[in-house]
Amino acid sequence: MTVAPASAAISAQLTHLRAAAQGINRLPAARLDDCLRTLADLTEAHIPDLLAANARDLARMDPANPKYDRLLLDADRLHAIAADLRRVADLPSPLCKTLEQRTLANGLHLSRITVPIGVVGIVFESRPNVTFDVFALNLKAGNATVLKGSRDAADSNLAIKQLIDRALRETGLPPACYLAPAEREALLPILTADGLVDVIIPRGSQGLIDYVRAHASVPVIETGAGICHTYVDERANREWARDIITNAKARRVSVCNALDCLLLHRTHLPQLPYLLHDLGGERRCEVYADERAHAALQDHYAADLLHHATADSFGTEFLRMALSVRVVDDIDEALAHVERYGSRHSEAIVSDDAAQQARYLREVDAAAVYVNTSTAFTDGGQFELGAEIGISTQKLHARGPMGLEALVSYKWLVVGAGQVR
Repeated sequence: MTVAPASAAISAQLTHLRAAAQGINRLPAARLDDCLRTLADLTEAHIPDLLAANARDLARMDPANPKYDRLLLDADRLHAIAADLRRVADLPSPLCKTLEQRTLANGLHLSRITVPIGVVGIVFESRPNVTFDVFALNLKAGNATVLKGSRDAADSNLAIKQLIDRALRETGLPPACYLAPAEREALLPILTADGLVDVIIPRGSQGLIDYVRAHASVPVIETGAGICHTYVDERANREWARDIITNAKARRVSVCNALDCLLLHRTHLPQLPYLLHDLGGERRCEVYADERAHAALQDHYAADLLHHATADSFGTEFLRMALSVRVVDDIDEALAHVERYGSRHSEAIVSDDAAQQARYLREVDAAAVYVNTSTAFTDGGQFELGAEIGISTQKLHARGPMGLEALVSYKWLVVGAGQVR
């Protein structure tokens, strides 16, 4: 079978990247940190160039598209990215840590230590900040990085990759980062690069994640969609509930930890206009309410923003200023709703009842479960992991915000004195 030229070129690049990963593994951690600090300096020195590239990407996208905010870079975001790069550089190295050690009855000494995964591929959409984050975390963990971005962010990613290459050269590191072509046809050769790529992590829409999972022969760590609920229990502090709902929905609507569905105990129906007050007005949050919630809101919420919920209103990741509301009779109904419609990402309960809190924490199957706080905290930076490579919603290897500790594997070291079996 003849290999397509594009596929052959990508395979050649991945072969070089594999060698670069082995080169990184021979270097001390301080050399890797120097590269990240150099990249931070270069980022701040080239803000006009990065913004110009990003502007070309933005010009191709409708500002009403929910991905627009994810695509957008500005000076403040770039300074924050540079600060994150320095923060990652300052973190302790996750490599060569002894996880356990013991001497067996036969005298063999066993130890288990952390090692790089090797070559980590990231498939992502519209978020050029991901290019910085995943390269930084992978390098700190001793891994080489394959970046497969979308056409939406092609110019931004190329400009960032040029700075990454320069930082690697200036600090004498191997070329440990490969930016694949933006075209979708470049994805399959990466997903099937057995022996060259050790793991693939998709970040983006459910459609992208499903495609990667269906077509990859390389192992996949799934970062699923964020369909997030907040349940306001019968015994809930209403001021806390209002602030938590507003923050979880409005802080940044296009991210995976944003609130999509409010579950409200029936005793709080009279308080529903109060709880959603801050989302109306200038924020103009659309509300898809079930029958009881709609009746409670119809004289207190803007008519053009209030809709009757349909079957599609639940289990939807809105990624815009919109949420659904369902009234439940008890915590059992709330738990059943989350089990049916949740995506195993982030779930919250607002309650002063310790028994209800404990039930929610124990029974909700999600990567992060919250009591009396906002799902907006599901984030590697907020968890003080430095940054994140994604939010894993699966249960193998890593779950929740994936920081440095999720980007290493381990190996066993066995030292003997002539023993044979």
